[in-house]
Amino acid sequence: MGKETLILVFLLVSGLLFGSIIGEILSPWLPFLTKSKVITWSPAADLEILKYELNFQVKLNLASIGGLALAFWIHRRIK
Repeated sequence: MGKETLILVFLLVSGLLFGSIIGEILSPWLPFLTKSKVITWSPAADLEILKYELNFQVKLNLASIGGLALAFWIHRRIK
């Protein structure tokens, strides 16, 4: 992974977190921001000598998508 890719991933994760926090703060006045959709992915394998189970879960709401878009815009501006 290159430096630019790591910066993009960091900004996108930060944008998701920032958007979620802003959504929670504004939820008393704008309740539609906290309507969420959960996306899960659970890869697993049993290879006799190695067994693994991973669970990834992303909870998206309108505010976090806005934060994601803002983070992508910031990445494009600093590039």
